[in-house]
Amino acid sequence: MTTLSESATTALQLVASCDPTLLSIVWRSLAVSATACALACGAGLVLGAWLGVTRFAGRGAVLTLLNTCLAVPSVVVGLVVYLLLSRSGPLGWLGWLFSFNAMVLAQTILVLPVVTALTRQVVEDAESLHGEQLASLGARPLVRSLLLAWDERFALLTVVIASFGRAISEVGAVMLVGGNIDGFTRVMTTAIALETSKGDLPLALGLGIVLLAVVLLLNAAAGLLKRWREREEDGSTGATAIARMGMGT
Repeated sequence: MTTLSESATTALQLVASCDPTLLSIVWRSLAVSATACALACGAGLVLGAWLGVTRFAGRGAVLTLLNTCLAVPSVVVGLVVYLLLSRSGPLGWLGWLFSFNAMVLAQTILVLPVVTALTRQVVEDAESLHGEQLASLGARPLVRSLLLAWDERFALLTVVIASFGRAISEVGAVMLVGGNIDGFTRVMTTAIALETSKGDLPLALGLGIVLLAVVLLLNAAAGLLKRWREREEDGSTGATAIARMGMGT
């Protein structure tokens, strides 16, 4: 208990004093995850919206494969990326292994199925409600997917927040392809694992506190966004009802 209390006290002091080592690891983690999330969302939002509207032969198999990718362990993704970026791999000429770019690539591949699957579900639900009306106006599947995605933009913001949370809490893939090199590729999750194995509990706890704070902020943002969206929808529904009553009189 004494070790725990002392470690926790020292960890809080590291966070409060903005320890340079802790801050460098935190900023690197945020940079890697934000970059990977931006890349994954750029492709996943469009692909997921298209899958939510378009019907084609083999769509069921594609969705099954997509849902399977959601359950792939992060360490397997890291292994695949490691093999691709190794000297004997097809992308070895890039020289990305054990670098910032390698970690971004691994997290992008890891987060892409999450963004695509969640976006597909959101847009498909919207398609069942409004797709027929848009189709009657002559909107083709690609146009409908973009229009429905824009209409559900607040729900998709929640998808973006969830994808960032998935990226920043990942440890297996970045450990394999980044190498956990001090000052270069060490991020919060890999640093926590290393410092714990070394017995440096204060730094590990400090990073854990920051990581939990980031996840808490993400969940709070998602909750506030959902509440604000519901309030806006209730307001628009009430305004429509009042307008119809006015027209009726």
